Amino acid sequence: MKQNIFQKKDNPDISEQVDPTVAEPVKTEENVKPAETKSVLNHPTDIINLVNINQVYNDRGAANTVFKDFNLDIKDIKDSGQFISLMGKSGCGKSTLLRYISGLQVPTSGEVYIYGKLRTDKDRIPMVFQQYTSFEWKTVLENVALPLILKGVPKDEANDKAMDMIKIVGLTGHENKWAKYPILSGGQLQRVAIARNLVVNPQILLMDEPFGALDTVTRKQIQIFLRSIFEEAKIDPTVVFVTHSESEAVFLSTDIYILDSGPATVKHHFKIDLPEKRDDAVRYSTDFTEYVNKLGSLMEELKGDK
Repeated sequence: MKQNIFQKKDNPDISEQVDPTVAEPVKTEENVKPAETKSVLNHPTDIINLVNINQVYNDRGAANTVFKDFNLDIKDIKDSGQFISLMGKSGCGKSTLLRYISGLQVPTSGEVYIYGKLRTDKDRIPMVFQQYTSFEWKTVLENVALPLILKGVPKDEANDKAMDMIKIVGLTGHENKWAKYPILSGGQLQRVAIARNLVVNPQILLMDEPFGALDTVTRKQIQIFLRSIFEEAKIDPTVVFVTHSESEAVFLSTDIYILDSGPATVKHHFKIDLPEKRDDAVRYSTDFTEYVNKLGSLMEELKGDK
């Protein structure tokens, strides 16, 4: 029986969620058609639409344009979750896109739609960062229960739901420990962050290089853990994940977008056609190796672009 990790909602209401802070060989160059404001409004089932995004920074008096009329649609595929990885050179704007979606940053101009509706300050989409974001003066249980407490859920009920989530992420027995290093390992602290963001049953989860600081063994273990959560969800969740690791992106993803820079464009978009149920054995398959090699080649091409 599947764990009730994500709760199905007939009418998705992102505003109910917690503040984000507290795949044959690779097919490339599937053109991503620019979104238009009109099409967004006519297709309310789209999960995320970034429409005519512009981002300009003032760098010592000179304009630095990161995005210029940038468009990206993440469609809602019936009865199917999506695990989308964003890749590209450092500084191309991958993390900035997550910040737009989460509401942590507003573009210079352009619009962000969530489920066909223009996002507002009331929308809250959870986000997991590379840095450990737990409150060190609170226990694991208190950290995971906090989003529910902030929503007005009674403390006993919040703690019960938090304990269910702590069990799912494999932290049973650690609930009364302080959520800090070295009491907990880096991998355990990231599990706390994931549990805290999942406890509010989001349909969208954003992750910005969440495993970048972990050692290789721990990183692979937590990739399997995260993939299992995605596979066992009772609804069809959408995870948008930023990484610099080709193997990580291939193992986790259903789709990979590679961004070019100066200003940013979608250079490549392809699907990962690997078994839905993925364990460590997948990493030794021929298909997996071909995907990783092709992805590595595409990333090397980006480095050679001027």
